[in-house]
Amino acid sequence: MKFFDAHCHLQFQQYDADREKVLTRMRDLDMGAIVVGTNYETSKTGLELARRHDFIWASVGLHPNDEESYDVSKYEELAQDPKVVAIGECGLDYFRSKDKDQNSKFEAQIKLAEKLRKPLIVHCRNAHEDCSSILQKTRISVPVVMHFFTGTAELAQKYLELGCHISFPGPITFTDMYDESIRVTPMDKILAETDAPFAAPVPHRGVRNEPIYVEEVVKKIAETRGIPLKEMSSRIVENTQEVFGLQ
Repeated sequence: MKFFDAHCHLQFQQYDADREKVLTRMRDLDMGAIVVGTNYETSKTGLELARRHDFIWASVGLHPNDEESYDVSKYEELAQDPKVVAIGECGLDYFRSKDKDQNSKFEAQIKLAEKLRKPLIVHCRNAHEDCSSILQKTRISVPVVMHFFTGTAELAQKYLELGCHISFPGPITFTDMYDESIRVTPMDKILAETDAPFAAPVPHRGVRNEPIYVEEVVKKIAETRGIPLKEMSSRIVENTQEVFGLQ
């Protein structure tokens, strides 16, 4: 496997017209992907997609801004499937709203990840103080992936001290402002993602994102670290497989 997209949403409606073509392009690139749920329905459809393809795995979770109430039993039932390799995306997002239920939903999903011994995929936007505090307070022992990380090197270091992995997305290709965050993250803690269909990297910026564009994210990480692309991509695949127990 040459590349791995640690976070995408292939089950979303943006792919309804050409999903098979997108999957074919992924297969041709020899890559893997984690298809991530944002509520019960997208978790379920993501799992169904993963069951049909040997290079795709699923994560089941409830996004902090989704209005669905969190029924842990429903998600736990989905997570029993061996194709489900993580819980999330879950977390805190104060950019859109600061709903008091976000904390309880986040903590419930942390507990489920711990119970099932599955990694946790964390979404955090404009809420890093509270998010890091919750992770520290719960003393989470399963792997934690900070999804779509576009923070400072100081913030990256804060999560690294908690044992988290850092997943870099397309926006790192827009600017050099995240370069220091890439440099301070140890090689064994780096993942790459697209968050497709959102936030396509350069040179695809402004169009629908898709998993094969993770190659551009890895190129940027490799250039910033001064490492050959093949070596960097191989290490990221290895990291992702280890985090999600795919080896």
